[in-house]
Amino acid sequence: MKRAIFASALLLVLAAVAFVVLAPVIVSAIVVGGGRSRPSDFESRASPAARALVERAFAGLGEAQLLDVHAHVAGTEADGSGCEIDPSMRSWLHPWRRMQFSIYLAAAHVEDLDRGAAEFADRLLDVSRGRVGILAIDRRYRADGSVDREGTALYVPNDHVLRLAAEHPDRFLPVVSVHPYRPDALLELDRCAARGAKLVKWLPNSMGIDAADPRCDAFYARMKLLGLALLSHAGEEHALAAGDDELGNPARLRRALDAGVRVIVAHCATLGEHFDEFLSLMDDPRYRDLAFGDLSAVCLRNRDARVLRKLLERTDLHARLIEGSDWPLPAIRMLTSTRRLASDGFITPAERAALDQIFRYDPWLFDVVLKRTVRGPQGERFADAAFLTPPWLVR
Repeated sequence: MKRAIFASALLLVLAAVAFVVLAPVIVSAIVVGGGRSRPSDFESRASPAARALVERAFAGLGEAQLLDVHAHVAGTEADGSGCEIDPSMRSWLHPWRRMQFSIYLAAAHVEDLDRGAAEFADRLLDVSRGRVGILAIDRRYRADGSVDREGTALYVPNDHVLRLAAEHPDRFLPVVSVHPYRPDALLELDRCAARGAKLVKWLPNSMGIDAADPRCDAFYARMKLLGLALLSHAGEEHALAAGDDELGNPARLRRALDAGVRVIVAHCATLGEHFDEFLSLMDDPRYRDLAFGDLSAVCLRNRDARVLRKLLERTDLHARLIEGSDWPLPAIRMLTSTRRLASDGFITPAERAALDQIFRYDPWLFDVVLKRTVRGPQGERFADAAFLTPPWLVR
């Protein structure tokens, strides 16, 4: 009896060890999916239908003017980038967080954590076209201005994105991140602007920022003085620490807009209950030259089809929409359902087949071609301008 119990326990331990060892492989194969074919092989090996869909998607767009305003880069403490990862994301004591970490690594083609930041950036350079806005992410701060390290899921320092942009000035656009509650916030804005930054990234939900707080007024005044625009997450947040979803209500960004700051509402607030507030901002005549939305994640399977359909139908807003990939999310195959998009009438079955093939070679290309292909009830498509660098972001 004891031998049987011991044997069963040993099998369970061995199974657990095998799961820990094989989990990244399983995740890569099932959750992330294909994408292991080289982007450089697309032109010579993809089907004529897939190549034709890409050619149609980029017709009329000059590659030098293409812009992806919303892409992530990251690293860990091991690679010298200065990035920091919540320890729970590397511990199997927190299985969901650890699984998320494995998924992100597989999507970004990171295999060696000692070179993680470099591999992350190299993969983005390999798959993308035009210029890409690479995002810093500041730490979470408390209301008294102290750092909340325990509440910080991911820290990507400004110096990391500024350095990458300096190394690849024709490919990367630095998007810095400065928490408005930190004591040196205004000095950090000055420093980043002096090094060429034009955009500031916030994730209010996970960073603990209330964009409607009067304490942000001095921050907004300095942003306007420096000509900086704000790229702020809106809607629910699931990729990092969730935080308070009410902080993701785009209506809270009215304070920045009233201060004369140009604001890009990330994801057009398409996840959760705040999409109508986004439309209200965009329809307010006072913000016609100030309020914008980025298209990152709008085609993901967790978005209501009604929301994507409305964005396509509102052609009057297309000149104020800006492409964003939210890389590396496009490389996570389970997040986008071409089957559902075809069923809902956004793409045809033939387009679906071509898009699925594009994904296997280049997930970033798949994402932008998908957004160039989806159509509304009357055949509406996102305008060319949504995929080109806005004049106010030209160097």
